[in-house]
Amino acid sequence: MLAVAKILKSDGTDGGVLVGLSGPDAEELKAQEPVFIHFDGLPVPFFIEDIRPKGGHRAVLHLSGVDSLRDAEEIVGKEIFLSGDEGAQEEADFCGWMVYDRDNPVGCVDGLEDIPGNPCLRIGDALVPLHEDFILRADAQRRELFLSLPDGLLDLARQK
Repeated sequence: MLAVAKILKSDGTDGGVLVGLSGPDAEELKAQEPVFIHFDGLPVPFFIEDIRPKGGHRAVLHLSGVDSLRDAEEIVGKEIFLSGDEGAQEEADFCGWMVYDRDNPVGCVDGLEDIPGNPCLRIGDALVPLHEDFILRADAQRRELFLSLPDGLLDLARQK
């Protein structure tokens, strides 16, 4: 499964939620139905009934079965995932993507090192941790990944 958004807060009293998009824009997300939210470790499918872009990387969603403020509050803080079909898996490994630290080019991804609990992108001779806290945004069409890496991390990754 590929994380594409995080539910930031409820929006209104009719079950709407404000989400921060981490991958596709609002129009692409609507075409990728259903979406999944994990409950007790299991992915539960929801269908997007309505989506309204709100600024650059945010949108207001109405999901099937989320019809009240109470329902919306139950899912605040959760991530929204797309199904891990073959195309999504190809995008998820990031091979061939250009990586940037903020706006500074780092290099092209050669592969993914699936270290348990710490997946890393192989960029040349460096291993860069692929942690959700570092990801600013991903552009699947341009195959670009924008990260915000801690100061000095790239220097350490290259000294390896």
